[in-house]
Amino acid sequence: MLSTVYTCGLRGIDGYLVTVECSCAATLPFFDIVGLPDTAIKESKDRINAAVMNSGMVFPQTGITVNLAPADRKKEGSSYDTAIAVAILSASEVINPIADLSGCCFLGELSLSGDIRPVRGALCMTVAAKAAGITDVYLPADNAKEASVVEGVNIYPIKSLYEIVSHFNTDNKIKPVTFNGSVFADSFTDFILDFADVKGQEAAKRAIEVAVTGGHNILMIGPPGTGKSMLAKRIPTIMPEMSFEEAIETTKIHSVAGTLPPDVSLMTQRPFRSPHHTMSSAGLSGGGQIPTPGEISLAHNGVLFLDELPEFSRSAMEAMRQPLEDGRVTITRVNGKLSFPSKFMLVCAMNPCKCGYFGSTVRRCTCTPQEIRRYLSRISGPLLDRIDIQVEMPSLSFEELADKPNGETSSAIRERIRRAREFSAERNKASGITNNAQMTSAQIRKYCNVSPEGKKILKAAFEKLGLSARGYDRILRVARTVADIDASEQITDYHIAQAVSMRSLDRKYWH
Repeated sequence: MLSTVYTCGLRGIDGYLVTVECSCAATLPFFDIVGLPDTAIKESKDRINAAVMNSGMVFPQTGITVNLAPADRKKEGSSYDTAIAVAILSASEVINPIADLSGCCFLGELSLSGDIRPVRGALCMTVAAKAAGITDVYLPADNAKEASVVEGVNIYPIKSLYEIVSHFNTDNKIKPVTFNGSVFADSFTDFILDFADVKGQEAAKRAIEVAVTGGHNILMIGPPGTGKSMLAKRIPTIMPEMSFEEAIETTKIHSVAGTLPPDVSLMTQRPFRSPHHTMSSAGLSGGGQIPTPGEISLAHNGVLFLDELPEFSRSAMEAMRQPLEDGRVTITRVNGKLSFPSKFMLVCAMNPCKCGYFGSTVRRCTCTPQEIRRYLSRISGPLLDRIDIQVEMPSLSFEELADKPNGETSSAIRERIRRAREFSAERNKASGITNNAQMTSAQIRKYCNVSPEGKKILKAAFEKLGLSARGYDRILRVARTVADIDASEQITDYHIAQAVSMRSLDRKYWH
């Protein structure tokens, strides 16, 4: 007898529908799986056999041929186990022949006992199943919450193979799960960290506010203990809420990578990734035999914080250049290319030299000029040119630490950022961008209306700092963001001056 069920495969963060065809013939027993299966799928023969018998059912002693279509695409992973087992049980009439499986998709890895184990990328595969016209998706109970955010599909949480057979053969039906929309509506909870905890460093706080408002990359330079990491860790507390589309895309990436927290249906908080400086370029950009997202993609729609930037390898830092420009990271393998989205805000922190006290007023630097140049030269010019804002963080005095009152709270700063983004949203909506950092040169000429006084300051800065064309554009982008915070359509001399002050440290340290 012939049976047909459906499952889904993964390619990057995109799923695709796979048709599982099973033919049981009255011949000597054999079990073949065709359709370019990888080793994990070939090994599923033994898992499925044991799972069926340990679930109290009889594995058919016939000739079994399973085809995974499209047959010209490589199938990888263990998520096909459940669909293959259901196809075999349907073809051997263990599952009632009158059961309609035409609109059903099955996902999950089988254990030898017949239990269904969770798989990666359940959300991505559910989206693909819906796009293919599937109405019912049966997947592991641990993956049910993340898949439930897809509207128009019935999500059935399954715990065992026996439970599936009972669902189709008896009145003991599995109840579908529904998405709890309040999870997204109430996404902003009170953060433990707050900007009010940080004393002093008002210039750095202002620079971070501008960076978050416009989605600009930022570099903080200063001696150890000046609060660089402290400020960076508080950036998520002032970032605007994610839209539902952003939350879905972020959740898909973490689902594929296997980093989605348990019992989480939707990631509603912007990710904050802080990899160690010993991480390789493959760890940052992603890779592996079956390519998975790296830290660059896991930070999509959030923050990628690189502490001690010069300590990262040159190859790791250079791996960020393309994603910073294109918003995507591309991984090339023998069997093709994969692209992962990587629109993130890059936040870097570094000491000005190896000992950390070059230029400090409170402690003497012990590095030689050659050592300082060698340390700073680890950061390439092209990467530095892609960082819109650079801010210096000097050591705090005793009075600033002991007497200065706490600054603004994160909620107050976040509200100001929200108003500024609303001010620019209507202007950017027509161009299809979400923040000022994404503006092209044509959009800069269109939307950056600089006053005559501002043009004079901009010309002087261009000549004195020896700016490149990219640096010139980035100053205008930052100035546009500063003007948005002030709800000003025109960029004034004040806005240009503030943008220039946030872009001049590369000339102080890198000459």
